[in-house]
Amino acid sequence: MSQIALPLHPGPGRGPARIVVGSANAHIFEALAAPENWPFRTAVLTGPPRSGKSLIARWFEQQGKGRAIDGADRIDETELFHRWNRAQEDGVPLLLVADAENWEISLPDLRSRLGAALHLEIGAPDDEMASNLILSLAEQRGLALGEGAAAYLVPRCERSFAGLERLVDIIDRLSLERKQPATMAIWRAALEATLGPEQHNLL
Repeated sequence: MSQIALPLHPGPGRGPARIVVGSANAHIFEALAAPENWPFRTAVLTGPPRSGKSLIARWFEQQGKGRAIDGADRIDETELFHRWNRAQEDGVPLLLVADAENWEISLPDLRSRLGAALHLEIGAPDDEMASNLILSLAEQRGLALGEGAAAYLVPRCERSFAGLERLVDIIDRLSLERKQPATMAIWRAALEATLGPEQHNLL
């Protein structure tokens, strides 16, 4: 398991943005390392909310590997097709990031080009990656989690990028509101806030 630090400007009281590399996205970075192997030097990156797609796109550009278009599924299709053509003419790899799970493209020329591109999808984090995500999110906030936090939280929490981020956010907020360190009582309260007391008690 590793982390990639990005030279981005964090918000007040936050540490540098980081991408946790693990089961859900390791294959993405393997593919991004060799864009010359992509069909038509084009790749389409998708994944669940808060999974780091935009950060990965920024990292790809910072590495000088090629160009990235974040939110490609929200751009006018004719304009996107022109940008794809320019990348082809310049011989520059192009990474397109799409938020939609099923990106339906109306423009036939664009649909055929992107249909032939390399498609990369971020998966769900396994236990190890979820644990590292919790610790990384806490570190970025300057939140000191008590010993054993990840081991306690991971088997009981929602297993999604957005869910893990929401959980750490609630732990941080409760710790500040109660003026207490983020230990077991805070972890339990945060789990109940995200899952509901009934579901949490079943875990």
